[in-house]
Amino acid sequence: MESNPTIAMRKGEELDLIKLDEVLKKIIPSLSGYPSVTQYASGASNLTYLISYPNRELVLRRPPFGKKAISAHSMSREYRVLTGLNGVYKSIPTMIFYTDDESLLGSEFYLMEKVEGVLIKKDFPRIWNFNDAKRYKFCQVIFDKLIELHLLDYSAAGLNKFGNPEGYAERQILGWNRRYLASLTGDVPDFKDVRAWLEARIPGETSPKSLVHGDFRIDNVMVDKDDPFNVVAVLDWEMAALGDPLMDLANSLAYWFQNDDPNELRAMKNQPSDAHGMMRRGEILEYYSNKTGFETKHWDFYEVYGYFRLAVISQQLYYRFVNKQTRDPRFAKYGEGAANLGRHCQNLINRSSL
Repeated sequence: MESNPTIAMRKGEELDLIKLDEVLKKIIPSLSGYPSVTQYASGASNLTYLISYPNRELVLRRPPFGKKAISAHSMSREYRVLTGLNGVYKSIPTMIFYTDDESLLGSEFYLMEKVEGVLIKKDFPRIWNFNDAKRYKFCQVIFDKLIELHLLDYSAAGLNKFGNPEGYAERQILGWNRRYLASLTGDVPDFKDVRAWLEARIPGETSPKSLVHGDFRIDNVMVDKDDPFNVVAVLDWEMAALGDPLMDLANSLAYWFQNDDPNELRAMKNQPSDAHGMMRRGEILEYYSNKTGFETKHWDFYEVYGYFRLAVISQQLYYRFVNKQTRDPRFAKYGEGAANLGRHCQNLINRSSL
């Protein structure tokens, strides 16, 4: 079982190996030989590369090529939060270097140590011999890491000035609505009704405040290949902030498709959340509420927000594909996915008591 497989660099996302070698050896003089570079296949936002020297392996993260939304792919944000969490929150990669000097490699980037582990994609490895009980336990282990993060004393991590938790919910709703309009294409509805519904129901400032990951899902959580109940790294912190933890949970559950969900939603499934024995969304919500003590009586708002946020992300990626800012063929159907998610939000709103 390969721990976290890589692929050849995608067309249009290649790094200049000569320049890369020159830059990295100035940062880490002990590097020897010439690097081979492959790309991690997962992820549809920031790009991640494995840099292999004869005497050391490094991981490089950089924003995507092409036009990007302002602050949507902040490397400095990821680097700062991971540096702050070192020694306070287990299961994060070790940071090495960050720069915003785009003259070096054409963009800001950061380097971190490679972490050995497994990222779960479509299915669980057969070698684990998971039964229903083990799949259920795996769900608990994964969401325990989110709960641990949300209960963390972020001031102790020196992250109390990482942002202003007040007004977070309003910034999120207005921000995602704005980004959706900015990325609209003619073949996808504008979902004005969904956007207005969310704006009218933004929670007050009595909601809890936590350090939030922003994109917490199974395939951003790396586990030990020999002990799948040991989380070795939580990855992709580009959307981390101080804010409402229930919005973070809603982000996660928007990816959590079940076997009785509509087919048009399950077509977007990229993790085995619908496998037999896995926790269902309602069970996760109850488990989370019991362990955190956070009130979830207005969950309808959070649920619609989570799905619409995912619709916006999908539409942003589709916009990049339509406008030839990326050649990644995965993005060709993301417009259809955004439309399906928006219609799902409309259905949720029709059933909501809020």
